[in-house]
Amino acid sequence: MVVVTAWACGGSSEPNPPPATDGNIDNNPPVSRPDPDGGSGPDGGTAPDDGGSGEPDGGGGEPDGGSSEPDGGSGEPDGGSGEPDGGSGSAESPWPTDAVTDFTARYGLSRVQAMGVDAAHNIWLLDGDRIGVLRADTQQVVWTRSPIGQAQGGFGVDRAATGSTVICGGNAGRAYVGYATDDLRPDPEFPDLQPNYLVGPGECYQPDPSKPCIPYSHRRLQYYKQGDVDVVRLNASGEVVLEEHLHQSVRNRADGSVQTGPRVLADVHNLGIRNSNDHHFDEDRSILSCVTVMHGRDKGDVYVGSNHGVTRIRGLEYSSHRHPVWLNERGSQMAGYTYGLGIAQDGDVLMANDWMFGIVTPTPRHGDWDDMNKSVNLMKVESSYLPQLNSISEFDNWRGFQQTTDGRYYLGSRDHGLWQMTITWAANQAQTGERIAGANAEQNAALQNINALAATGDGSLYIGTDRAGLWRLTPMKTLEKVESVNGSRVRQLLYDPRPTPAALYVLTDRGLTVLRGN
Repeated sequence: MVVVTAWACGGSSEPNPPPATDGNIDNNPPVSRPDPDGGSGPDGGTAPDDGGSGEPDGGGGEPDGGSSEPDGGSGEPDGGSGEPDGGSGSAESPWPTDAVTDFTARYGLSRVQAMGVDAAHNIWLLDGDRIGVLRADTQQVVWTRSPIGQAQGGFGVDRAATGSTVICGGNAGRAYVGYATDDLRPDPEFPDLQPNYLVGPGECYQPDPSKPCIPYSHRRLQYYKQGDVDVVRLNASGEVVLEEHLHQSVRNRADGSVQTGPRVLADVHNLGIRNSNDHHFDEDRSILSCVTVMHGRDKGDVYVGSNHGVTRIRGLEYSSHRHPVWLNERGSQMAGYTYGLGIAQDGDVLMANDWMFGIVTPTPRHGDWDDMNKSVNLMKVESSYLPQLNSISEFDNWRGFQQTTDGRYYLGSRDHGLWQMTITWAANQAQTGERIAGANAEQNAALQNINALAATGDGSLYIGTDRAGLWRLTPMKTLEKVESVNGSRVRQLLYDPRPTPAALYVLTDRGLTVLRGN
C-alpha cells in the first residue's frame, strides 16, 4: 500500500531538507536531549489555528484506522486489569496538619527526584528506576522491588528510555510515570523520510510524488516502544505494579465517531503515545512535565508536557497533542520543550515551552483535545511570547505558568526571572509582560533562576528557585523568603486543594516538605 499524506504538525507536502525538522516543526532542544533526572528535561508546546477547519495538526490524508465508537473517550476506562488499590484510609487526608512538616525526616524518605499525589492522598515517589508510594492508610513507604515498565531493561539510548522524569497521581492507587528518550533525527538509510514518521508494515510512504515511495522498516518500527508514560498502581497485595504502558489513543471525528488508530503493528504490541490524528507520527517521545487536575469539572484528568507538545490523559486513554509555536524564516513552525504546565482557576490549561505560551479552555470530551478549531477548544492565548523579555526567536525557557486567585497570570523562567503576563487578545503573538522585581538586589538575584511556580488558595504565588530556595509573592504582591523549607534548589512544587487545610508539597535538594493552610 502506498501512503501519500501531508506531514504532521506542519502540513508541508515537501520533504524536509537537512537539517530536518519534524513535520515542519522544529522542536530541537537547546541541549542534546532531556535530562532524565528530577523532571528537569527540555520543553514543548500548541500549534496555531488552521483557519477553523477542525483538522488538527498532522496527517492531512485519511484518518488512521480506528474505531467507530461514538462516545469520544469521555467515560473512565477500566483498563481491563482491575481497579487500583487506593488503600483503606478515609476520604480525608491523614497527613499532619501542622503548618510545616518535614516529610523526608518524619517518614524516612530516601532520595526523591519527583513526586505526585493521587485521589486517595497516597504520595507517589520517583527515584531513577524506582517507583515508590507513601501510603495514606499505613503511612509507610512501599518501593518497587525491581525496575518495572520502561525502566525494566535499564536506561540507555538503545533501551526503552534514557531515564525517568516525572510522576503524577491519578485516581485512588494509580500514578503516571514519565520517561525520556532521544529525539528522532534524520535517518541515513531513508534521507527523504521525515524523522518522526514511522512507515507501517505493508505500506510504502510517498511524501513526494516525484520520488519513489519509502518502504517499511522493522528497525524503525521499534521507535514506538521508547519513552512516553507508564501507568502504575497499587495492587491488592500492596505492591507497586505496572498497569500498562499508556497507548490507548482517542480522537473525536467530525462525524461523531472516534479515531483510535492501531494498537498492534507487527511485533510491536504497544505503540505508546503517538499522534492521535495520525498514528504514523511518533512526535511526543520524552515526557518533561505533568499536572493533575485537582478541582473543577475535569478533576482527575492529567496533562503531560513533552519534547513536542501537551497530551491529555483520562484513565488509560490519551489525546495527543497541542503546542504553541512560531514560524521561522523558512516557514517552519518552531515548538519548544514543554516544562511549564498549570491549571488556571477556571480549569483552563496553561502551557509554556522554550519560546511560547498558550491558554486553552478544554471541552469535557477527552477526544476533542487535539482539535485546533477555535469553536471547539477555545483559546484565551493561542501562541504568544513576551516582547518585553526577548525577541520571538530567543529562548525564554519557561519553567512555570500559574494563575493566582486574583486572576493574574505569572510565568517563571529558568534564566529570566518572574513575569506577570497580561492578555491583550487571543491571536496576538505579543502579549504584555512585566518583570516582577524584588525590593533589593538580594531578592532580584534570588528570583533570577526559577524551576517551579504554584498558586495557592490564599492568593499567594510560591516561587521555587534553582539556588535560593522557596519564595512567596503574597496577595499584597510583596516578596518574602520561606525560611521554614530546607534546601536551596527547589525541584518541584505541587499544590493540592483537596484536603483541609490545603497542602503545598515542596521538593528540594534536601527532601520533601509540606506546608498546610495556604
